[in-house]
Amino acid sequence: MHPHSSARGRQYGPWRIAWLTLAGLCAHAIQAAPVAARDALGQELRLATPARRIVSLSPHATELLFAAGAGPQVVGVSQYSDWPAEARKRTQVGGYEALDLERVLALKPDLVVGWASGNNAAQIAQLRRMNLQVYLSEPKQFADIAADIRKLGQLAGTASQAEARAASLLGRIEALRTRYAKRQTVRVFYQIWSDPLMTLNGEHLVSQVLTLCGGRNVFDALGTLAPTVTEEAVLKAAPEAILSPSEPGVAAGALDRWKKWSALPAVAAGNLIAVDGNLLNRSGPRIVEGAEQVCVALDAARKRLHP
Repeated sequence: MHPHSSARGRQYGPWRIAWLTLAGLCAHAIQAAPVAARDALGQELRLATPARRIVSLSPHATELLFAAGAGPQVVGVSQYSDWPAEARKRTQVGGYEALDLERVLALKPDLVVGWASGNNAAQIAQLRRMNLQVYLSEPKQFADIAADIRKLGQLAGTASQAEARAASLLGRIEALRTRYAKRQTVRVFYQIWSDPLMTLNGEHLVSQVLTLCGGRNVFDALGTLAPTVTEEAVLKAAPEAILSPSEPGVAAGALDRWKKWSALPAVAAGNLIAVDGNLLNRSGPRIVEGAEQVCVALDAARKRLHP
């Protein structure tokens, strides 16, 4: 040991302790500083300190929160919030269309994250009348998902984790855009329901996934987000591929109805394709995984059309 080390320790020890204490106080002050963010409807939320008890009112909001690094703060979730697996351990507060408001209140949240077009508007208004801070999410573009992740990270005090996840998501989307931008277009019918027969228009995020992968939604011009269509309209549109969301590992029986139309390009080419609905139908961070699957599926469909 250096002969002066003990003396130096005695000399600088108190200053070192004071400095560490000050650093700790500064770190605590930064963590406890007021935070703010503006939601999808333009409502600005201001919290005196980052949220420590968060309730999610839809499955996609749950996924956004965990992606933002706020999973440990999530104390309540809506029904069907099954990703990540950790979310299943949280208290359920009812379905996104019919919430158990008493259960929400019992969890004493300092932040509630909802779905602008999916949650019951009257119940959202009631939560606000109860002086709860409600952030509404409504992603319509890939960039909106990244923005939600960043904003929720800001509100939860996990901004650095949120930024990393948002940047990764946008990077993967851009990689797909670069890879598939010049591929030959495949006309796609995306069938979300079979009875009644329903699809999605060009404003829905799924339609943007199709475009990203070199597909074109044959019903992109319809005015309703999730319109009902006729079988005749589908036959007239002559899609080259028909995609239908399903649960992983479940046979897509909803596509069997088209097999009798052997002249339909999608049927003739063998392009009746089941995709993972959980990845695509929730406007959350896993949309990029769904997009990667759709791009691979459409590329295979393209090769069957043009061998």
